[in-house]
Order: sequence, then structure tokens, then C-alpha cells
Amino acid sequence: MMSRPIRLAWMGGIPLLLSELWFVLIAVLFIGFFFLEGFDFGVGMSTGLIAKTDRERRTLINSIGPFWDGNEVWLLTAGGAMFAAFPHWYATLFSGFYLPLVVVLLLLIGRGVAFEFRSKMKQQRWRKTWDIIILVASALLPFLLGVVFATMMKGLPIDGQMQMHAGFLDIVNPYSVVGGLSVTLLCLVHGLLFASLRTVGELRERALHLAQKLMMPLAVVLVLYAVLTYAMTDVFTVRGWALWIMVVLGAVAFALAAYFIRQKREGWAFGMTGAVIAIAFASVFIGLFPRVIVSSLGSAFDLTVYNAASGSYSLKVMTIVACTLLPFVLGYQIWSYYIFRKRLTEQHHLEY
Repeated sequence: MMSRPIRLAWMGGIPLLLSELWFVLIAVLFIGFFFLEGFDFGVGMSTGLIAKTDRERRTLINSIGPFWDGNEVWLLTAGGAMFAAFPHWYATLFSGFYLPLVVVLLLLIGRGVAFEFRSKMKQQRWRKTWDIIILVASALLPFLLGVVFATMMKGLPIDGQMQMHAGFLDIVNPYSVVGGLSVTLLCLVHGLLFASLRTVGELRERALHLAQKLMMPLAVVLVLYAVLTYAMTDVFTVRGWALWIMVVLGAVAFALAAYFIRQKREGWAFGMTGAVIAIAFASVFIGLFPRVIVSSLGSAFDLTVYNAASGSYSLKVMTIVACTLLPFVLGYQIWSYYIFRKRLTEQHHLEY
């Protein structure tokens, strides 16, 4: 029998369930992952879109060289926190999405290997092969993750034993495909702006130019996804006022991003596309709460932060450990971004 979640004094004595706290922490981890790894994915895609020479591709890869592996830690931490805090959520999600998530794992491995191996030999065929892997993996990863998050909101066939029996069309459908395309295009624009922040000369100009051209298609896809979310899910019914606020904030951030791109103020534009990503994924978790996965078989079978959570003792120990270690992890990552903050020039094309 699962023990009742205990209450913890938090934020000036306001009682907050530990299971709810860990839901928020997992949401923050996923938001941080998509904000940080999002520009990694975008830069990976840009190597096949704006780089004309091998040196330019190497420069783009070097722009994320100090960061990409650290950014992926956010995904691993989110998965680990989900496993420990919400084992039923983890088991249902990872068993039901076994094939897509195995593909995600293989793509993450292939992409990381490609970053390290492409410069080990100078043959053109060798480098071209790894460049294709970087391009394909960087495009498919945000698409597949976007599909997973979209289907969690739309609903999946989960029964009373918390078992998912999802067919192909339960996962791949117009709503999930549009969700995947939204995440992919958003990461591409986010990455192009990061590339423009980290490079100089023609490469920077090409990145800004392509980012500006993609803003209109991105706006169309995001609006379409918002309309489909309103029509095909119940999240606006469950959390209507909060989600409408997020929609307004997202629209303002998007408009500011487009304005700053035209003004070639890539720093502000990058911050605004990052805000759009954060708002978009925050909206997913706000719309789901208190559920973690919607069951298409009926609301009685929804997985929630209460019926999917670990026992109170586990949650309490995890909270103490997280509060102790998290400041050190965040401090190290902030320090690494500060150290490698300068733009890359022609002299920074070293093959590492």
C-alpha cells in the first residue's frame, strides 16, 4: 500500500505536498533541458544548413563543444528523478514508449560519438558520414521528444493497472506530429541564434538571416499546435485561465524575438526564444497537473502526482539530497558558460 504523501512547510509556511514539489522539480528539469539542449539541437541542425565549408562546420560544433554533454545531464537527471519520485509514471512511460525512447537513446549516443569522432580522420567520406549523423540526430531528437510530450497531453490508452497499450496511431497522429514539428523548428531557431552569438563574419550573418526567414513558418506551426491543443485535449478546460496567460506571454516573447532578430540583437533574441521554449513546456506541465499522463480510456485511469508517487520517506530523503547537491551542480554549469562566453573566430577552428 502506497503511503500518503506528507506535507512540508515551504515558502513562508505554505503547505505543499512533496509529490507536488517533485512534479515541479521534474518540470523545471525538463524545461532546463529543452532550453539548453534546444540550442544544441539547433546548432547541430545548422551544420547542414548554413555551414559551407568543413571549417565552418567545425566552428559550429566547437561553439557547443564545452556545453552539449553537460546540457544532456538535465535529461538524465529528469529521468532519474521521475524514476525515484514517480515510479509508476516512469514505468508506464518507458514501457509504453519503449521503441521511440530507445531510438532517442541511440540518437543521443550517435550524436555524441559523432562530435568526438568526426575529426579523428581527415578523409572526406569519414567526416561527411559523421556530419550526416549529427544533422539527422539533431533533427529527430527534438521531434521525437515533442511527440512524446504531445501524446502525454492528448491521452494514451492506460488501464486500471497503469499499463499502456498504445498502438501506432495513438503515438503518431496529426496532433503529435505537429507537436514534434513545433519543438524541432523552435530548437532550430534557438540554435541559429546561439550560433550567431558565438560566431563572427559571414557565418553569423547567415545564422541570423535563416533565423529571420524561419520565424513565419514557426509562428504558423505554433499557432496550429495551440489550436489543436484547444480542440483535441482538455487542458484548457482543466487549467484554462493559467494556460491563456501562458499563451499571451508566449506570443509576446515570440514577437519580441522576431523584433530583436530584425534589429540583429541576437542576445536578446536568444533570450526570447528561450523564453518561448520555457513557456511552452511549462504550459505542458501546467495543463497536465495534477496528472502526469492522461488516459484516453477515462479520467479514472489517469496517472497523477498522487497515485504515481513514491512513498513519503523516499520523497523526503530525495528532497534533502536535492537541496544539498543542486546548488553545486547549477554553480558549475553557470561557471562553464561564463568561462566559454566569447565568440569563436577563425583561430578557434581547432579540431577537438
